[in-house]
Amino acid sequence: MGMMLGERVRAAVAALMQITGETQSDLATVLGVSQAQLSRRQSGSAAWSLDDCDALAMHYGLDVLDLLAGPTRACESLPTARRRRPMTGRRAPEAGAAKRAAR
Repeated sequence: MGMMLGERVRAAVAALMQITGETQSDLATVLGVSQAQLSRRQSGSAAWSLDDCDALAMHYGLDVLDLLAGPTRACESLPTARRRRPMTGRRAPEAGAAKRAAR
C-alpha cells in the first residue's frame, strides 16, 4: 500500500526544503504560522490544510497536484530557478586567502 496523502505532503515538503535550502522558519513565514506549528505539520501531529497546500504549491511554483503526488513528482516539477545552487567542491576565495596568509 502506498503513502497516505498526509505522508506524501510531508515527504514532498521535506524534499522541497532540502532541494531549495529553505528552513521550517522560512516556510512558516510563507504560511503565516509559527515555526512550531510548521514543525507539528511536518511531524504528522497536525494536518496540512488545503489552504496550506495551495500556499506551498504557489510558493514553490508548482501545481498543487504535483505537491500532493509526493516528493518525486514535486521535486521533478520544481522550477530550476527555485533550486539551490550545487556545491562545486571548490574552496571559497576567502578560505584560500586566509590559508595563504597563514603560511
